[in-house]
Amino acid sequence: MTAQLVNCALTSPSSPAAAAVAKLGQMDRELPIFSVMERHQEVEGDSAGKATDAESGIDAESGISAGESELCVEHETELDWFCGTEQKLICSHCAIVGDCRGHSVTPLVERATGVRNRLVDVCEKIQLQAQRIEKFIDQTLSVKEQKLQTAASRAREQVVAQVTAAREALEEEEQRLLEEVQREEERVEECLLTQRAHWKQALANLSHTRSSLVHMLTHAPDTQLANSAQEIADRVEESEGVGEPCDTDQLQMKADCGESKLLRGLWATALLLGPNAFGSPNLMFDERTVSPLLSLSDDFRTLTFLHKKPRHDQQYDPARFDSWPNALGSLLMSSGTHSWVVDVGQSAAFKVGVCYATLERKGSGNGPRLGYNGQSWVLSHYDGDYSFIHGGKSVPLQVVKRPQRIGLLLDWPSQTLMFYEPDSSAVLYSVTHLFSGPLLAACAVTDQSVTILH
Repeated sequence: MTAQLVNCALTSPSSPAAAAVAKLGQMDRELPIFSVMERHQEVEGDSAGKATDAESGIDAESGISAGESELCVEHETELDWFCGTEQKLICSHCAIVGDCRGHSVTPLVERATGVRNRLVDVCEKIQLQAQRIEKFIDQTLSVKEQKLQTAASRAREQVVAQVTAAREALEEEEQRLLEEVQREEERVEECLLTQRAHWKQALANLSHTRSSLVHMLTHAPDTQLANSAQEIADRVEESEGVGEPCDTDQLQMKADCGESKLLRGLWATALLLGPNAFGSPNLMFDERTVSPLLSLSDDFRTLTFLHKKPRHDQQYDPARFDSWPNALGSLLMSSGTHSWVVDVGQSAAFKVGVCYATLERKGSGNGPRLGYNGQSWVLSHYDGDYSFIHGGKSVPLQVVKRPQRIGLLLDWPSQTLMFYEPDSSAVLYSVTHLFSGPLLAACAVTDQSVTILH
């Protein structure tokens, strides 16, 4: 270590760069970094060979003013070295015989020059970064702002155009449906008036015939009564010809009056996708109702068909289906609007729908068979065919793409049950029925499994 310090002579070596850096510190900080480096090179050329300026007290080589020099507290000599180990200024005695003996030391001028060079690099990088930011602001962001305005304007026009088209279509459909309802009302009203007039006239005729017969009965002498057999028979035949009044479909509005695919689709979309969309997040299968032909997952949401009958019969429960592979939901629905989605996956045989809570549970007849009684409404899929089944009557459904999920919407105020495809909100089938009691979600599966999604 001593030899190394002797080689360095423990003095600040002559460094033109130091004087250049000292002058760089006096430059205007606003100048670009490249200009500063050019002036740095000019200063290096002018300062070569110059000695210390005695009048100013500045060392032309080190760039350290005499007034700024600090002395070592321990050795009272100039702190003209830097200890890299302890990261502090030291004197030559500290490096040779003091606390920093054996440490990595560097002349102060070299250390300062290295730091200045790094600062130059940092400043250059900062300036380049600033230039990139300015370019990004002036070019990229400006272009993005223009594109944003164009895209926003186009989006607004599209929204207005779509809403206008929907509004016009809805207004036209509203007018058409109102006119249809008005015509149907007028038709039924005319039928009622006709029937009322007819039966009032029939009532008057009957009353007149009865009065005539009563008068004959009470006032005619026996000889006249004996000869009035034909007259009485004519009056009886006339009264019988009036017939019996009966109610007909002509006396009530058609059930599908006011029905519209467009209106039903918009209504369904508003319920399913609108801001007031409803759901039944607590819906799951009631374990008590699950058939022994099915297994129920631990979260009570998945039903899986068992190809082999369990070895041990389950404990008897009046709520359990014992023959058909059915299971019912745990939530009674008798008001409001409810919607839920069933993942049917690749199952080739399943039913999803609703039923009354009073649906039969025991036996292999149609009583507990979903869709084959008056207490259940289901969408059925079997071997590629889809249908809606209620009361044993099946309505084939045209399904273009096999859905892996089926949504159900029960709107109690309108007494409407709807089956739909969740991804597109396409209505698969809709039925309106005057439900007489609370309903439960109902499922059946004989292939793979079905799951209630939340």
